[in-house]
Amino acid sequence: MLDIFLSIAPIFALIVLGHLLWRKGIPSVEFWNLNDKLVYWVLFPALLFFKTSTIELSGALIGSYAIVIPGGFACAVVFSLVTARLAKLDHAVTSSVLQGSARHNAFIALAMAERLFGNQGLSLATLIAAILIPVTNIVVVSLMAAILQGRKQRNIVRAILRDLIRNPILVSVLIGLSVNLAQVGEIPVVHDITEILGGAALPVVLLCIGANIRLRAMAGAATPMLLAFTGKMLVFPGVILILARALGLAELATLVAVLVGAIPTAASSYALARQMGGDSALMAAIITTQTGLAFVTIPVTVTLVQGLL
Repeated sequence: MLDIFLSIAPIFALIVLGHLLWRKGIPSVEFWNLNDKLVYWVLFPALLFFKTSTIELSGALIGSYAIVIPGGFACAVVFSLVTARLAKLDHAVTSSVLQGSARHNAFIALAMAERLFGNQGLSLATLIAAILIPVTNIVVVSLMAAILQGRKQRNIVRAILRDLIRNPILVSVLIGLSVNLAQVGEIPVVHDITEILGGAALPVVLLCIGANIRLRAMAGAATPMLLAFTGKMLVFPGVILILARALGLAELATLVAVLVGAIPTAASSYALARQMGGDSALMAAIITTQTGLAFVTIPVTVTLVQGLL
């Protein structure tokens, strides 16, 4: 387990560094806002295109992942909604528990997969992201609209789903997979540029994650935070492990899938909670707490799964 701690320590060191730089105003608040846009529109799409267009795709692996990954996601969604109902949480709080249980931070997932399992792990995590990102966005946004109700919510859903079609991350994944399946090989200049830009994506995005963490938000309600933690860190990866074992997935493919399932919730969940009228303060607390605890929970999870396999 110590080896895993040491392997992922640089990831969390970069997140902490990003937070410290933001607090000191280095270089400026505007810089971090622009950096978010750079990552979203350029660096991360370049990384995803390069990886999805060059990964060796196996029909059996894609088919297994298409069952395993959405299966874990679906169970996390059901867990969050059922437990929130049993705990008699209001609609706004329930929507934040849903996001905290079911969404994942793809940036941290890819960074950890690369650190722990090398380039092959990064490629597998990219394939999982290609499956999970559209499913997560469509299902979570639709359920939040149903939970929070109202005509305004339906209008927001339409706008979000419309933007989803033009999402640079999804577009880059679709183009990358199309190039891969067409077997055209690496495209001169295009693959060279996206490889260089993709190499800058993970370190820059980890700094941005740190800059967006708000430590004061950690003083949130205990019950919904515990439910979100259980759904995200236990139910999601636990179901993935069960399904992966049942389908006979290879060890590395299973480890990467469980790792992605155990990753903390997405930082963008806060903006979505504010936009749709959820409990944004609770959402900020869930994001910050899960991100901090992941430094402990990820090594424990990976170690336990390695032992089982």
